[in-house]
Amino acid sequence: MNKVIVITGPTGIGKTRLSITIAKHFNGEIINADSMQIYKGLDIGTAKISESEKEGIPHHLFDIREIEDDYSVYDYQRDGRLILDNLNTKKIPIIVGGTGLYIKALLYNYSFNKENQKYDFSHLTNEQLYDELKKYNNGIDIHINNRQRLERYLNKYMNNNTIVNDRDELLYDTIFIGLTTDRDTLYNIINKRVDKMIANGLIDEVKAIYDRGIRSKSIMTGIGYKELYQYFDGEISLEDAISIIKQNSRRYAKRQYTWFNHQMKIKWFDVKLNNFEETEAEIISYIEKNL
Repeated sequence: MNKVIVITGPTGIGKTRLSITIAKHFNGEIINADSMQIYKGLDIGTAKISESEKEGIPHHLFDIREIEDDYSVYDYQRDGRLILDNLNTKKIPIIVGGTGLYIKALLYNYSFNKENQKYDFSHLTNEQLYDELKKYNNGIDIHINNRQRLERYLNKYMNNNTIVNDRDELLYDTIFIGLTTDRDTLYNIINKRVDKMIANGLIDEVKAIYDRGIRSKSIMTGIGYKELYQYFDGEISLEDAISIIKQNSRRYAKRQYTWFNHQMKIKWFDVKLNNFEETEAEIISYIEKNL
């Protein structure tokens, strides 16, 4: 198959725009690598690409799960590899997103526990089972006395999320592209991005989900959603919720850089925000030399 192109970096840096340019230039198809954009209805808070923005480019692994559903790294690896292995040989796969574990599980020799592996939880109390389960899904709605169901769900999460073979072996011929800028500029981008999300209707998007009583993992761990849930629960003010969204987004961006720098050999490009076309041309030239 053709080489794989990865475009990654923190939120708001220009990954989506660049991916469309690269896809048009190299006849590519885009594969989502953002764990939140997997879900239907999480649009504003995830800055999900709109149909018009896709410009006719095929996009994969967007809106494939309901927000009540769980979706693991194991699921993403399976679905993503199915696309990679069956893509038209005339097409270049372009993986776009900032969820590093998804990208690494997809492209590297990551193996997971088999779905049917049975764990023994007899040494755990109901309270300990419940606490362990909340590590995987903080919004789990199972009564603490329902031990059979607690064990069944914990067994499922552990099967789908436990890596048993983590070798630093790249399975696909890949070009890794990272977008970056200085910290102050990035933090300013993130703050303005959150303000834009609020102006575009993020509060209404989250309130509609809140009113349905949904407290799934995607909602209770997703930045922009969990903070507004605290506001709707009466725990914090709206002003505080927005401030915390910005703070958590900045912290997440910092963690992303740290993770990627330790896990993958990425070619970083300093984004020229006032002349993004120049950045695109620079990256296209780099890809052409390495295809």
